Amino acid sequence: MSPLLRFLIRSLPPHSHLHRRTFVDAAAFKCVRDRGLDHAVEREKNLLPLINTKNLIKLEPSKSLPISIIADNRASLKIPTRPIEFIRRYPSVFREFFPAGAAFQPHIKLTDEALDLDSEEQIMFQSESYKKDVADRVLKLLMLCRGNKLPLNVIENLKWDLGLPPDYERSLIPEFPDYFRIVGREETRVLELVCWIDELGTSIMEKKAMGGVSDYAKGMPIAFPMHFSKGFEMDKKLKKWVSYWQKLPYVSPYENADYLSPKSDESDKWAVAVLHELLHILVPKKTEKENVLCLGEHLGIRSRFKRASLNHPGIFYLSSKIGTYTLVLKEGYKRGLLIENHPLTSMRSKYIHLMNTVKEDSKLISVPGGSGNAKKQKNIDSESKGEMDGKEEDNEGVLYDSSDAEEAEDGALRGVAKNTTAANSRLRTRKKDAKGRVGNRERGRRSAGERSGKAGERVSPMVSTSMEMQGRGSRARLNLSKSRGREAPAKLPS
Repeated sequence: MSPLLRFLIRSLPPHSHLHRRTFVDAAAFKCVRDRGLDHAVEREKNLLPLINTKNLIKLEPSKSLPISIIADNRASLKIPTRPIEFIRRYPSVFREFFPAGAAFQPHIKLTDEALDLDSEEQIMFQSESYKKDVADRVLKLLMLCRGNKLPLNVIENLKWDLGLPPDYERSLIPEFPDYFRIVGREETRVLELVCWIDELGTSIMEKKAMGGVSDYAKGMPIAFPMHFSKGFEMDKKLKKWVSYWQKLPYVSPYENADYLSPKSDESDKWAVAVLHELLHILVPKKTEKENVLCLGEHLGIRSRFKRASLNHPGIFYLSSKIGTYTLVLKEGYKRGLLIENHPLTSMRSKYIHLMNTVKEDSKLISVPGGSGNAKKQKNIDSESKGEMDGKEEDNEGVLYDSSDAEEAEDGALRGVAKNTTAANSRLRTRKKDAKGRVGNRERGRRSAGERSGKAGERVSPMVSTSMEMQGRGSRARLNLSKSRGREAPAKLPS
């Protein structure tokens, strides 16, 4: 190789000679539902609108709001149904009442249990350790973005997943002036990075690699952990491609990767690294697809998001529960439960438990499944069962009352049946003797075939006689019943 060619190769950006792509079809991976991750997404259904409504009510000096105000803010609160139906669905959180002078419109306030949880949540937001953790997450997000800044409306969309308090602009950002600051006018305000921190600019994958390999250097291959859903299958071609893809150099998501060809496998792995780091920064290790698309332009992965999220089912999972698409980091969950313990997830679990609790006789009763319908149905079934038991007891009383009168009649019928049976037995004996004498006289004149034929004929008269005797017995019982019905009434004592 000539010195000039060697110089030109060395002057190229890192990994620029690896611009090739071997994977051709994004639809080759068959989508398989993951029940555990779907449950993790569905478990928080209606939690966000409930917390938003709670925060809106709490801002009022009277700690209550008319339902019309909640209805006017339905879109910003993200309430999925009619506000009054949503409020009545969670009686353990909201209380509906009619204040004096406004009987035509219900007002909503928080229950004592919801107020207690809110007080506990505020203590968590005000703790120094929590503030430092959230500030580090926001700083890492700014370091991940191009230009190291984000519009405040994008931050607002990610506020729930970052764990920011509702008043973060006043309570959090001013306390970390060395991290970030708000600049710009009211309509175009952005949150920009103030100081780059190298320690926070290291991805979670690089930290794990450094912990396992002492001589790790940037640009070395790092394999992503794979967690395929139950029932997922790959052919040999896909397995070969995944093995090749895992051995590609790992480009840090905090690096500028504009030198990579957008359609190369190296660019695809960098986009996966960005998505992986983003989801790891978020507290629940998941976020709505729209949030990622909104961030895509600032992260530099907007055109690569679809390929990165769909071509790697062992790393990401796209859930379609709760009426939207949610991107989940599989590495962050085990059997549908979040692995990382965080104060915010514990706090939200308490809210979910309160949502799934119904009130009865001033007592809180936990209902599995999040609804009081099962409890109501159980009460209805108990009442129906009690009514049926009462009817059965009445019927048994009627049967027991009639048994004494029937015993006498049964005794008389048994006596008649006994006499009739004895008479039938004597008659059968006489008939049998007569038939036996006739058979002895004719036995010598019959052949073997005739005897077998006549033997079959002898059965018919015997059956006929038996049926005749049974008919006579039945008529005797019937006459006895009629005669009993015509008996004179017993004489009354004088």
